Amino acid sequence: MSSLDRQVASPTLPHPERRHFPRYSAQVQIELRQDGIDVPLRMQTTDLSRGGCYVQLMMTMPIGTYVNATLWLNEYPVHIRGRVVTRHPEFGNGIMFLEFQDNEEQLLARYLATLTA
Repeated sequence: MSSLDRQVASPTLPHPERRHFPRYSAQVQIELRQDGIDVPLRMQTTDLSRGGCYVQLMMTMPIGTYVNATLWLNEYPVHIRGRVVTRHPEFGNGIMFLEFQDNEEQLLARYLATLTA
């Protein structure tokens, strides 16, 4: 049996789900500021959860980049410290939310609850 036959014959296990919160398809205005760069990036999310979001970008940020994000939920700003955790060149980045300002995580939770109502 060749090595190619063994690769095809051996079953592959699905990747375990790493998300802690459900993800929703949601287009929300977001502003990202990379550490050390004063120019903000303004765009919309494509996916959103309590744990992070995905944004489409042609010029993606490197994995590990820290950002300060502002989500605009029904005209209320939600300020978040985040880190880039996925990078798909010429397509987009996944941002993990690390820390919310004040009680703003509750604003995000309430907003997401309206998406499932």
